[in-house]
Amino acid sequence: MTAPDGTAVTMRTDSSARARVRAFLSSAQGRVAAATLAAILVHLVLAVSGVPDPWPDVPLYLVVAIGGLPLVWQVARGIVRREAGTDLLAGLSIVTAGALGEWLVAAIIVLMLAGGEALEAAASARASEVLDALAKRAPSLAHRITADGLAEIPAAEVERGDHVVVLPHEICPVDGEVIDGRGTMDESYLTGEPYVIEKFPGSAVMSGAINGESALTVRATKRAADSRYAQIVGVLAEAERERPPIRRLADRLGGWYTALALAVAVGGWVWSADPNRFLAVLVIATPCPLLIGVPVAIIGAISLAARYGIIIRDPGMLEEVGRVETIMFDKTGTLTYGRPSVTEVVTAPGFDRDDVLLRAGALERYSRHPLAGAIVAAADALVRPYPPVDRLTERPGQGLTGLVGDHEVRVTNRSQLLAAMPEASSALPAPAGGLECVVLIDGEYAATFRFRDEPRPGAGSFVSHLPRRHGITSTMLISGDRESEAHYLADRVGIDTVYAECSPEQKLEIVRRETALRRTLFLGDGVNDAPAMTAATVGVAFGRNSDVTAEAAAAVVLDSSLERLDELLHIGARMRRIALQSALGGMGLALAGMGLAAFGLLAPVAGAIMQEVIDLGAILNSARVAARRRPMTDFAGDRHQAGAAVAAG
Repeated sequence: MTAPDGTAVTMRTDSSARARVRAFLSSAQGRVAAATLAAILVHLVLAVSGVPDPWPDVPLYLVVAIGGLPLVWQVARGIVRREAGTDLLAGLSIVTAGALGEWLVAAIIVLMLAGGEALEAAASARASEVLDALAKRAPSLAHRITADGLAEIPAAEVERGDHVVVLPHEICPVDGEVIDGRGTMDESYLTGEPYVIEKFPGSAVMSGAINGESALTVRATKRAADSRYAQIVGVLAEAERERPPIRRLADRLGGWYTALALAVAVGGWVWSADPNRFLAVLVIATPCPLLIGVPVAIIGAISLAARYGIIIRDPGMLEEVGRVETIMFDKTGTLTYGRPSVTEVVTAPGFDRDDVLLRAGALERYSRHPLAGAIVAAADALVRPYPPVDRLTERPGQGLTGLVGDHEVRVTNRSQLLAAMPEASSALPAPAGGLECVVLIDGEYAATFRFRDEPRPGAGSFVSHLPRRHGITSTMLISGDRESEAHYLADRVGIDTVYAECSPEQKLEIVRRETALRRTLFLGDGVNDAPAMTAATVGVAFGRNSDVTAEAAAAVVLDSSLERLDELLHIGARMRRIALQSALGGMGLALAGMGLAAFGLLAPVAGAIMQEVIDLGAILNSARVAARRRPMTDFAGDRHQAGAAVAAG
């Protein structure tokens, strides 16, 4: 699709540029800015042409009235309500310029403010390209199975329980469960990782995933409007609409800045008796870097996080996540995969370990018990053919029974065995930490399988790198699991403090107590984690398993990956660093210009032009947040002892 001479790339770039220009002009402030610029050009042409006064100033009167008076009115209302903010300087500048007959200066201030707000909208649109693409990509059609065959219908009309066929290479229209067919689905657009997941009867599928080569029949478990994909799009839209709390920080910074600017302006006027100095100071003091640069940085961070499969639900968390001091982990599904593995096979005298494991694995291939996969994986590692299975039965609470080869095999638990065979207690090994099951062959106790939910590969190095790279002073494991299991994991990965066998209420109390002392981050993936997430300074949900957890979290990591959490920490730090660069850097340059203006070294028109340059610099600097292309994580570098720390810029 791309020509060797790069034509296609150029066309796409031009199209993107035109789209941003349209976004600029489509806003009301963009149109005011365009009209003001045109009025300034007409004024200059008329003035140079020698047209007599007051005709060269007429275009300026119009744009100041259209663009400036609404701002002055808004500032006046704020003063009456005692809510005057950083816009006060701009309003005073316009009034003062008009009173002194400096209509060109007033017009430049209008251009500066209107253009700055329109640039914010355009930059926001650019930063939101990933989010817009996600929304536009939502599946629109579904192929529902009816009595008359396949019917193509809008995806929004699919109801729970409907059977739909997902054709090869089609976007899955609903969340559901495969009931017929075997194939693969590409979930990389949703998770940020290039995973192609095998699908077979019983497998869960996500709306928005791309089907592979084979058609799959899916039973819808949710309506399209309630699907995970629709929720993700809704969360993104909500995040963009929300006024970021860090903006209030900008307002607080603007309080002392406004007072200082007014003091310098009045001082320059009193000292020189020249009201133009008062005007020049106010013009250059207009704090657009504070009002515009910070929100652009936040929206850029939301976009950057989305590219890594991280959904920011509360933009305010971006200010805090890079400064947390304590990280609290739930156990299952965060530091572990929530998939137990066989760690030990204790056989009774007269039984061969591999033979028992192979026969149990042959039986468990037909079970959906949570431990079945672990037994099958351990049996697969033997690389031996499975014996045939016949007469298989599985009753809830009774275990799994079947004829494997020429032997009857039963997989059950300790309590069921002892209830049926009390004499087997002497043959059973002592209970240990973790999970277990017992295997009987031809009615005789044969072996005990022990399981552990092992930590993720690299979980230990991830925990150890947190103090070095992120200044984390404390790590905690807060789990509902048994104490032996929680301490086992904590010892494996290097967690400082362990709270085990906690109810959701206990988790909530622990998090509240810790958050009262320092900034905290809670990472979890279950419904019982939702209250704790809400109480933490920053709550992060792992994976896609719980809608309740996702609603409670400030951020959702779609791909359950510790590297993604590391990227979130870096994105927050990057956003805060660049936002402060834009705000404080722009204000510092403006303060220097205010000094020049107070001493008469900078005229009002020159001050307005200088402020416009500062504004553009602040906006462009803030837009750098979304422009990151290099890896955000330094965790992989720590784990493999290769790669450098994330660059400061």
